[in-house]
Amino acid sequence: MRWFLAFLFIAAMTALLPLNANAGLYEEKGHVIERVDNGEVNWTANTVRALGRGAPSPRAKSPASARLTAKRAAKVDALRNLLEAVGGVRIDSETTVSSASASSDVIKTRIKGVVKAAIVVEVRELPDGSAEVVLEAPISGILAETVYGGMPDIGAAVLERPKKEAVNTGLIVDAKGIGARPAMSPKIVDEHGAEVYGSRFVNKEFAVKQGIAGFEKDLDVAKESERVRANPILIKAIRTSGKRGSEIVIRNEDSKGLRDSSRNLSFLEETKVIIVVD
Repeated sequence: MRWFLAFLFIAAMTALLPLNANAGLYEEKGHVIERVDNGEVNWTANTVRALGRGAPSPRAKSPASARLTAKRAAKVDALRNLLEAVGGVRIDSETTVSSASASSDVIKTRIKGVVKAAIVVEVRELPDGSAEVVLEAPISGILAETVYGGMPDIGAAVLERPKKEAVNTGLIVDAKGIGARPAMSPKIVDEHGAEVYGSRFVNKEFAVKQGIAGFEKDLDVAKESERVRANPILIKAIRTSGKRGSEIVIRNEDSKGLRDSSRNLSFLEETKVIIVVD
């Protein structure tokens, strides 16, 4: 009997692992997921999730009332965890949402609004009478607009250009094997550190809607993505720069070709960029 109970405990904990394990990237149903404090970020779907647990009230007068109080307590716990998870979202190679909000009451208020508007994606009633609730909030939309609105240089390099037939339809950066990490505002630089792509190069409307870059773990999946096909430029990254692995370095010759293309084409400002990570 003891071994059977131990088995059930291990199985239950394994099922909950994605929302409770240490930080790191993994793939689930083709999506790039990153574990953060008390939750996880889906960088492919641009969402944040958090799990909450709650016990029934000892003053509940019926089993139905007990289940209801457990669910309410679980949702409160999930909201608290989601707030922490959103704070752990990486903005760029130096900053998280939490560190950005430390100096901005506007960002703090917007974050709380995003969390309060989170949707319930799963409710579980457990055999001991307790409950679990999973909440989800978007990174895109209000949160992205708040974050990007605090970047004075966003869109600074967007220029009027003559309309030409699009030879290339997007950009894929293969950043596997260099420790690259997703972020809301990743940056691509050349070997001298000069920025080739980042917030300065994008139209804010596109960035708020779908992020400055998409993220995939499979290069073939990236090539088939509607975001960049039918004829994306493919560039291999050589290393990362900065504290958090979100500043990606490409070769100078590749950066020159990208700059030449971007003078005539609008795929960068329309954020038609995918970064492939481990």
